[in-house]
Order: sequence, then C-alpha cells, then structure tokens
Amino acid sequence: MESFWFIIFISFIITLISTLVYKYTTNQKLMKSLKEEIVILQKKGKKDKEIWNKQMTIMKNSLASTFYTFIPIIILFRWLSTHMSTEKIINIWFIHIGWLGTYVIFTIVFSYVVRKILKVY
Repeated sequence: MESFWFIIFISFIITLISTLVYKYTTNQKLMKSLKEEIVILQKKGKKDKEIWNKQMTIMKNSLASTFYTFIPIIILFRWLSTHMSTEKIINIWFIHIGWLGTYVIFTIVFSYVVRKILKVY
C-alpha cells in the first residue's frame, strides 16, 4: 500500500510541475483564442486545412514545455522502473496494474483537475 501512495504522490508532483512549466512557457491568451477558433470552425463545418493550421500553431507553441520536462521525467521513469518493476500497485480481483499503469491513470485525473484549477489552455 505504501507504493500506491508513493506513485499517487509522484503522479501529482510531475503533473503539477509539467502543467506549471506549460503554463509559463506558452502564450496562454494565444492558446485560448486558437482553441476557441478551432471550436468555431468545427461547428461551422469549415475545411480541415484551416483547423489543421491552427492545431499546428498550438503544437509549435507547446513544444518548448515538452523539451523542459522530457529529460527529468525520463530519468524519473528509469528510476521507478528499476525500483518498482516487479511490484503490482493496484490489485483488484484479477486486475493487477504496475507502477506505470497506476501512474498513467492518476496522471490523467490529476492533469484534468490541475489544468482546470490553474486555468491552463
């Protein structure tokens, strides 16, 4: 059970740090406006090329934050795989999930919550 709480803690910390890096390395006003424009274009049934161009702009703007967080996360994953590779963190009936599956599940939840709280677009 100790490993379960450790993975939850690591998931939350990594999610919080990567979200903060993303928020402060991207132009949030631009990202918000681009996402709103994409929704409007989709509702109007506009061509995919216009939507695709806006999505590419979003991707270009968010790439820097990926570079800042990629190497530390890879190092942490290597450490976790060395120390927790044989442990099953979640055991429910016949479902056994290791550290990576547990991390992914909780990161998805924490990412959604943290982005809503911090108003990240």
